[in-house]
Amino acid sequence: MYELTTVDEVRRRRRADEGATWGLVPTMGFLHDGHLALVERARRENDRVAVSLFVNPTQFGQPEDLERYPRDPERDLALLREAGADVAFSPAPEEIYPSGFQTYVNVEEVSLPLEGASRPGHFRGVATVVAKLFLQCMPDFAMFGEKDYQQLAVIRRMVADLNIPVDIIGVATVREADGLAMSSRNAYLMPEERSKAPALFKAISGAADAISKGGDVAAAVAAAREKIRDAGFGKVDYVEARHAETLAPLGSHDEPGRILAAAQLGRARLIDNVAIPR
Repeated sequence: MYELTTVDEVRRRRRADEGATWGLVPTMGFLHDGHLALVERARRENDRVAVSLFVNPTQFGQPEDLERYPRDPERDLALLREAGADVAFSPAPEEIYPSGFQTYVNVEEVSLPLEGASRPGHFRGVATVVAKLFLQCMPDFAMFGEKDYQQLAVIRRMVADLNIPVDIIGVATVREADGLAMSSRNAYLMPEERSKAPALFKAISGAADAISKGGDVAAAVAAAREKIRDAGFGKVDYVEARHAETLAPLGSHDEPGRILAAAQLGRARLIDNVAIPR
């Protein structure tokens, strides 16, 4: 596995692989089985697999969250070697954002609700760094987990709008045995909080099931929000039913829908989503 740290190294490696397909898995490191599922999917569909390991400062709203984001680069590299990745790209912040940097990518409407409302500027940082990674690595495919569903929608919109020649592949959320979506931020949970965490998935799954059976959308969402609060979560940022592609408010049971939620549990802010069965 090539362990690269500069843009020039990545571009030289890509040129050396001319004719081979590259699958890119963008990550912020501290890898778990959800990330490795993306690597596995990329491995099945491409000649080469590249994984970026970069904690992107421009998508964090609070400096303390950036500083305490979990990191274990040596473990990450060991996991990628075992998973069969071909390239690990671990740039320093100044490699991605050189002195005087002032150009950002902003995806308008799809970035505004949900995470966009709770974390202003977050998706500007996400879209910018992903666009840069696409230009640096020139992948044919890029894999993103459905756990960060709005992020997936933002990237798809950006790629379509800017005619970026990368196929975006969404990969199903990987969950613990009790339903909790795997996330690097789960490391913030204390044991008692960890036991409460699956209630988020259970609540939104119940709402999705109720809506699929013809139940009132607003009532199902309100019930899910109450269940999350009753389970011991703190602030509930949102529980909403949205169109699966545009993320506009869900209009009818005939549309492809998604229930999306975010809530605070101790130091961890957990997000999750489920499809509404049709």
